Amino acid sequence: MRKVTGLLAFLLLIRVVAISQTEDDGIQKSTFGVHFFFNDFKSATAIRNNPLGVVLKNREFGKIKDMSPGLALNYINGITKTFDLTTTLAGSFVDYPFQKKPAPGRDYLLIEGDVSIRGKLISNRAVISPYLQIGMGASYYKSYMGAFVPVGAGIQLNLFNEAYLLVNAQYRVPITETTNYHFWFGIGVAGNISKKKTE
Repeated sequence: MRKVTGLLAFLLLIRVVAISQTEDDGIQKSTFGVHFFFNDFKSATAIRNNPLGVVLKNREFGKIKDMSPGLALNYINGITKTFDLTTTLAGSFVDYPFQKKPAPGRDYLLIEGDVSIRGKLISNRAVISPYLQIGMGASYYKSYMGAFVPVGAGIQLNLFNEAYLLVNAQYRVPITETTNYHFWFGIGVAGNISKKKTE
């Protein structure tokens, strides 16, 4: 009788484990997104040249007309309930203001790619999930290649656990002289591309 009871308990345990694996574990599913963004070099330059209080008082922040729009593709994959790996490839046409040389005087294609870690402050199951982000990035502009560190924050709005609205702001810190400080403001929509788990 004990053997039968033990066998039934073992089969029940297997069933419970199988069911728990099919439920949402709170980890971000593989997600693909498209984003519209602005590069803001003017605000970054103003903040680096003057105290923040002076910039705010004189309203030296860049306006939308001073920013360069672009489009980006983004892939997100959950690592744990708290951390996600995210990669972004972005393109925009910019008259790039280099750190130690004048801008070209006309717009050329700027390609930027980065790999970052997102740390979420609230569970992925929440309707609104704020997060912090840091990573490493590379850029290509004309014949110049560069590297930068994207540091930022954002909000992910959960739409029925199938799609997400993402709002993100980053400060991109240059590592090489061929890149420059700038803000990156983006808004996008992403959807799950991984298959749902089934029993």
